[in-house]
Amino acid sequence: MDKNIIINGNCIEELSKMKENSVDLIFADPPYWMRTEGKLTRVEGTEFDGCDDDWDKFSSLEEYEQFTYQWLNGCKRVLKQNGSIWVIGSMQCIYTIGAIMQKLGFWIINDIIWHKKNPTPNFKGTRLNNSHETMIWATKTPNSKYTFNYKTAKELNLDTVSIDDYNSGIRKQMGSVWKFSVCSGNERLKNDNGEKLHNTQKPQELLERIIAISSNKNDLVLDPFGGTMTTGAAAKKLGRNYIMIEKSEEYCYYGKIRLSSVVFENNQIASATFDEKPLKVTLKEMILDKYLIEGEWFYLKDGNKVATLCKDGKLNYNNDIIDIHSCAALAKKTKATRLNGFDYWYVKRNDELVSIDNIRENYRAYKIAK
Repeated sequence: MDKNIIINGNCIEELSKMKENSVDLIFADPPYWMRTEGKLTRVEGTEFDGCDDDWDKFSSLEEYEQFTYQWLNGCKRVLKQNGSIWVIGSMQCIYTIGAIMQKLGFWIINDIIWHKKNPTPNFKGTRLNNSHETMIWATKTPNSKYTFNYKTAKELNLDTVSIDDYNSGIRKQMGSVWKFSVCSGNERLKNDNGEKLHNTQKPQELLERIIAISSNKNDLVLDPFGGTMTTGAAAKKLGRNYIMIEKSEEYCYYGKIRLSSVVFENNQIASATFDEKPLKVTLKEMILDKYLIEGEWFYLKDGNKVATLCKDGKLNYNNDIIDIHSCAALAKKTKATRLNGFDYWYVKRNDELVSIDNIRENYRAYKIAK
């Protein structure tokens, strides 16, 4: 199957041509069916250019539901068993979309609020300002082993951590409310007349976050409503492959130009290095390579000498031979039967207490370099 392409066509038809179970991640920004009528004017009297495109018009709820069912069903067919899908929508459509996703058997992981830092005002002042959109993150089945780069998400989380705390090394779990500005200024694509190309272009930073935390390098990302190809730009920047489907020739034309200028930025976010599992090493290996010494004492942080190391990596604790984790729980006199021994045990090197976790990290570096 071809990758890194823009397909100019109807997404329902094009999805039916794609190979089943072939896509790792889907981001969909479908028509919202805004149901706008007449002209909307700003407070000072100028006309507001909102979403009044033909692709956002439907004759009835039934037509919109049928359309939504068809494209979602196509997405489910091409999505891998362990892939995931993100769908974004406003209040006009997200409840309809979510209900259909559940009917099709998708398993919802999260609903995420995109809190807009600079939302369009409610010019008439007749209701609350619509300052957010909702994203649904879901998998094909409840048992899907989907990608979630949890630690990468923590690295990207500036929504609940101050910049000063972040720079000090503090990381917090990413929540389900994300704060991004709407797409504006130089980021907005323009046509040859200098006019806004697309009314609902999404900020690339939003797509970069989604792709970084829910896919890996070289994965295949699909967007059935390509628009200005923001998904493709984010995917290419992060080293993912992409397939973009878009029925507008104009959007495809300018989208190709946009993608041609994007380059892969090989960094820790793109590679999800924060989520890489460390090399597995055993205490027995560390003893054989003289990083730990059979018979030496294991200490707690307070300097209390507790147990001696056996040649198989277990500890002799009051003549009982037990693993380092169970021994830590006994030595700390906790109700738990096991603690992570690497967090508690120390050995002496040059009369100084050294954490066995630090020794393990040094040993991993030695094994990798070897």
